[in-house]
Amino acid sequence: MLERHRKFSVAPMIDWTDRHCRYLHRLLTRESLLFTEMITSAAIVHGDAHRHLRLNAEEAPVALQLGGSDPVELARAVALAEAYDYAEINLNVGCPSDRVQSGKFGACLMAEPDLVADCVRAMRAATDRPVTVKCRIGIDDQDIEQSLDRFADAVVGAGVDALYVHARKAWLKGLSPKENRTIPPLDYDRVHRLRQRLAPLPVMINGGIETLETAEAELAHMDGVMLGRAAYHNPMLLAEVDSRFFGAANPPVTLEAIMQAMADYARREAGNGTRVNNITRHMLGLANGLAGARRFRQILSVDACKPGAGPEVLLAALAVVENRGLGLAS
Repeated sequence: MLERHRKFSVAPMIDWTDRHCRYLHRLLTRESLLFTEMITSAAIVHGDAHRHLRLNAEEAPVALQLGGSDPVELARAVALAEAYDYAEINLNVGCPSDRVQSGKFGACLMAEPDLVADCVRAMRAATDRPVTVKCRIGIDDQDIEQSLDRFADAVVGAGVDALYVHARKAWLKGLSPKENRTIPPLDYDRVHRLRQRLAPLPVMINGGIETLETAEAELAHMDGVMLGRAAYHNPMLLAEVDSRFFGAANPPVTLEAIMQAMADYARREAGNGTRVNNITRHMLGLANGLAGARRFRQILSVDACKPGAGPEVLLAALAVVENRGLGLAS
């Protein structure tokens, strides 16, 4: 069943794909696999594990993405996550930020496939859930043919259950994290070759996929596709995913229904001390393309931050949008 959900997933994005964002995305797509933002193993083991790991039951299926390079610490983090309903545990070997490099995890681990393999083994020993890896096609001046195959062989030998591959190199020296998302050229063909080589291991592709048409085309070559910023900034495209990729005949999704559901969620979360702007910040793109979208964004981003703001802010934003009952099949 999990392989079915991996056919389309929403990428882990730091500071974005928190539990409020995932709750929203699950209202739009029932079938897609959702990811947490990357959470370091140190934060879970040495910090408030529940704050980092808690999720809403409605979000399932969700993959927990961990960052780290200490096999023992990663195993401890995975063991702590056993109390939560995650569908799989994913190791980040793709983030290029300086903060991540200084902690010796993320994309810099592409240079240490044997260490990553040790991490995968330790994580697998701590859980019966699938353990997966998300990586790049290479870093810096690596030869993406030889180095990617060596990396993949190492983690496959360690028992990894699936790979998610961002089809770009990460340049750890000279490019910012933002530049690393756009400047290194995409090489989908290299990921296609990797998938053919590793079959039947599931391999999903990520990077530069901005439309459902592109995602659909990639499924001719891959076991699954992953969208990131396109899904975050224009979340209503997720309302088409279930019918288009999973053949589901769900009722149409309307902006009005989504806003009402999120207002109910905000009301519930307020009882737990959650500020409404922590929820509305993920909703700014819901009315893209509709008359009133600019005012909609303004209410959700400005009015939601005012003292005393509550769930009524979401309904005020809905009221300024025309054609808000327009729905998309999901």
